[in-house]
Parts: sequence; structure tokens; C-alpha cells
Amino acid sequence: MPIENWTEWPAREALAKVGVPRRRLVMTWVVRVVLSAWFVWGVLREGAFHGWGYAALAAGFALGAAAVWGYYRTTLARRLPSSMALLAVLATLGAAAEAAAGAHVASSGLWCVGAAVAVERLPLGPGLAAAALPLGAYAGTSGKAPAATAATVAAVLLIGYALRLDEEARGAGFRLLAQERAIRQAEAESAALAERARIAREIHDVLAHSLSAQLVHLEAARLLIEGGVPEGEAREQVLERVSAARGMARQGLAETRQALSALRGEMTPVEEYLRDVAEAEGVRLEVAGEPRALPAEAGLAVRRVAQEALTNVRKHAPGARVEMAFTYLEREVELWVRDSGASGRVGKPEVPGAGYGLLGMRERAELLGGTLEAGPAVAGGPGFHVRLKVPA
Repeated sequence: MPIENWTEWPAREALAKVGVPRRRLVMTWVVRVVLSAWFVWGVLREGAFHGWGYAALAAGFALGAAAVWGYYRTTLARRLPSSMALLAVLATLGAAAEAAAGAHVASSGLWCVGAAVAVERLPLGPGLAAAALPLGAYAGTSGKAPAATAATVAAVLLIGYALRLDEEARGAGFRLLAQERAIRQAEAESAALAERARIAREIHDVLAHSLSAQLVHLEAARLLIEGGVPEGEAREQVLERVSAARGMARQGLAETRQALSALRGEMTPVEEYLRDVAEAEGVRLEVAGEPRALPAEAGLAVRRVAQEALTNVRKHAPGARVEMAFTYLEREVELWVRDSGASGRVGKPEVPGAGYGLLGMRERAELLGGTLEAGPAVAGGPGFHVRLKVPA
């Protein structure tokens, strides 16, 4: 047995009776009262006390009860010297009862109780040492046969050790329960943080897309106002730019609401959304596979990539033919968007800063365990394609 098993105190949860059901506590007190009454009855029946001896018996019983109560308090606080001193009080009371009145029942009871609680609540090494003295005194004064005396000593030690194991098992169970609660709380906090990060990512994507477009139109309006364009033409162009920025703001607000609704599982199915977008943009759409409900983040990824791909077509290949395909695979979904290209656009966009949205979409796909490819439709030729695969 490792050395620490002989020197470690029982867990505080075990010593404090933490987690003990109320019914068991009541039963424990009932057993204690019954055993105490049986002990007092045995002492009185022995007839070792007469006259003022009853007063001494009452005082000794009260002192013993106070010593046991104090012992439970000091062991809970893990104060070894005080606990040993209180056990010595019980042993001394037993010796006094044996020497003064020949009350063998009283002395045996006090010695056996002291030995049992020593093994139960002290570190195992000091507990056995503390139990040796009262059990030795009991063996020396017992009038029983050696085998019966040895059996009684073994029974007392086994009772104390069994109580110790029961309390340690209960304490271990309570600690596991506390750890499980802590783990659940940590998981709940982690889930809340992940939900906040997901919402923040959605809002960031929507606002980054919407505000950047608004800035372009507002900057153009500012340049028109500051430039030397004739007033009538400038007014029309400024109004056009401001109206476009206003429309972008409304669209961004609507997309923000859609993102939050999707995170709550309140959004229209992805397939329906793609059909609406394809009809509005004049895009050819093909849907294949067995339709099914998608997780919120997978559905949002498909929506965002479709939006970004079509936005890039409007920016860098206006007027190009666009084809879009959405496929339900066995354990994932695939979105494919391809345009026919336009004059001046070959391969990747050449506009400064272009492709940043697709980079964000690629990061989103990787977070979900998917992939996103974007590049020339045909190596060295016109056209551009975007292909997204995410688990769903």
C-alpha cells in the first residue's frame, strides 16, 4: 500500500457527510440513539454503580458524548493533536470506569467506540495507532476466551474500516458530481462563447460586405460634389450614388436580420433561397440530390458564398452568363457557381482588394470542416468559378 494511504485524511466531503440523503441521516441518528440507550441499559443492568455512582455515571456519559462531538469537529478540521487528545479522554473514561467501579460494560463500550471512530476518521496510520491502546486495554480486562476477545477486536476494527470506506466512496462520488457540474458549466459557457463568435462572424460578414459597397458609392458622390462636373449632371449622379448607398444599407440590414434568423433556425430552406436569388439575378440554377434540412451554419455558408460569388460577377464580369448548381451529397452539400467571363477579366480579379470576400468564405468553410475553391473556369481562359463543399 502506498505510504500516502497511511497518512492522508479522509476527504472533507466524507467527514462532513456531504451529499448524504436526509433519510439516511435520520436513520443514522436513530441507530445512534438506539445504541446509546442499549449501552446505558447494559451499564445499569451490570449493577456496578450505586448511590452517588449514578451521578458519576451521568457525568461520565455527558463527558464522553462531548468528547465524541468534539472529536467529529476536530477531525473535520483535520487537527490531529486535538483529535488524539479527545480519543485519550474516551480511553481515560473507560479506564476510570473499570478501575473505580469495575464497570466492564462501560469501559468496553468506551474503548470500542474510541477505537472504531479512530480508524474511521483519522489517517489510517495514526488511526490504527490510536485504536491500539483502547483495544489493548479491552483485551487485557476482558473475561472472555481469547478467541472471543480477538473476534471482538477484529470486529471493531472492521466496523471502523468499513465506515471509513463507505464515507470515502460517498466523498469520491460527491467530488465526481461536483466535477461533472463544473464540466457542464464550462461546456455551457463554451457553447455561449461559440454562439457569440458565430453571431459576431455573421454580422461582420454582412456589415463588411454592405458597408464597403456603401463607401464606394458615397466616395463617388463626394468626388462628384468636389469636382467640376456641371450642376445638373452632378446632381443626378450624386442622387444615383446616394440612392445606391441607401439601398445597400437596407440590404445589409435585411441580411443581418436573415443571419440572426438563420442562427435561430427560422430561415427559409437553402434551396428555396437559391431559387429566389437565381430568379432575381437571371442565373441558371440546377439542384440535384435528395433535399434535406441543413444545419444553420452550413446553410449560412452556402448563402454567403452564393452572395459573394454573384457580387464578384457583378463587379468584375458584368453581363456575363452565370450558372449555379447546388447538390445534396451523402454527408455534405456542394455549391458551384461559374460565369462565362467578360472582356478584361482573365482568371483572378484584377481589381485591387478583390477576392477578400472569397478569402473570408474559404476561412468560414474550413471552420466547418469544408473546402472552397475559386479560380479560372478554364486554365488561361475567360470565366471564373467558385466551388463550396461543407458537411451537412
